[in-house]
Amino acid sequence: MIKGMVVAAGSAATLAAGQVASPSPAQAQARGVGVKDITPTDEEYFIPDRFKGKTLLVTGCARGMGAAAALRAAREGAAVVGVDWIEDLGRATIERIRARGGQATFLHGDIAESAVCERMVRIAVESYGKLDMALNNAGVMDGVFSGDAPDYARQRELIFAPLHEASDAYFDNVLRTNTTGMFRSLRAELKQMVAQGTGGAIVNVGSIAGMTGLAGNPAYVASKHAVNGLTRNAAIDYAPYGIRVNSVNMAATDTPMVERAGILVAEAARASSGVGMGRIKIDSLLSYTDSRKRPSTVAEQVSVMLFLLSAEASNLTGGLYATDGGWTAY
Repeated sequence: MIKGMVVAAGSAATLAAGQVASPSPAQAQARGVGVKDITPTDEEYFIPDRFKGKTLLVTGCARGMGAAAALRAAREGAAVVGVDWIEDLGRATIERIRARGGQATFLHGDIAESAVCERMVRIAVESYGKLDMALNNAGVMDGVFSGDAPDYARQRELIFAPLHEASDAYFDNVLRTNTTGMFRSLRAELKQMVAQGTGGAIVNVGSIAGMTGLAGNPAYVASKHAVNGLTRNAAIDYAPYGIRVNSVNMAATDTPMVERAGILVAEAARASSGVGMGRIKIDSLLSYTDSRKRPSTVAEQVSVMLFLLSAEASNLTGGLYATDGGWTAY
């Protein structure tokens, strides 16, 4: 039973011969599932022309949420500049946009480097005339290059661990991408938006780890708290310029990074000398009650990101949105 969850029991329905009975609410709750699964956002859903005439910068465009956001925003009319340190997959995302008739440019680089951040903004302006929106999505959960396959034995010094077992290299690498990279991305984007004088919208990708804690991954937790701190600071400082800044904070989402983390969590737990608290809470409300125990989908997350970037969210800034299926509700 999850904390604070109640599903009302109903009387059993009488079924005609040959019918298959659906579980009653009481039966479903006893099995640890809900009565009705929520249908996820259609992966092909988009709003035509919502971003027509706008330029969007997406960091971490190679796969997962960044790739999906770039593709959908382009379908909605945006010109897209995609940035990633995984060159082949990043270019593939941009080529998919172009193949559909969209406007898109790729930059291979590491957003922890100031020169890369300055160049990505310069490309947006030189290619499409301006920068209207930014999705700062690039991030890591451990200190290993994202394009490398997980290999705990070889990569152990760069993998998450409780504080007393964590290495400097792991902590430094995670903070370099998630915190320093976010700072340098924001700095370059905001400098351009201020100079343009036409406002703008920025969404930073955080995590539930930046709103609560997350066992066994101190660098990720620290870095995502920093993302949310930078989000609020930027929202305050740049509201007078008409620039909105928000963050989205998801729990388990069906992305390559989370898949990789799942593999490494089991290895790290076996290797740790501590008692561990890693499974004290593993499900969001919606995952717990779903018959398939599904995580959030990429399309569900992207829908919120693009909403926050759009004119429909004109009154929203400084928000740390828990796009977590109810994880932080209990």
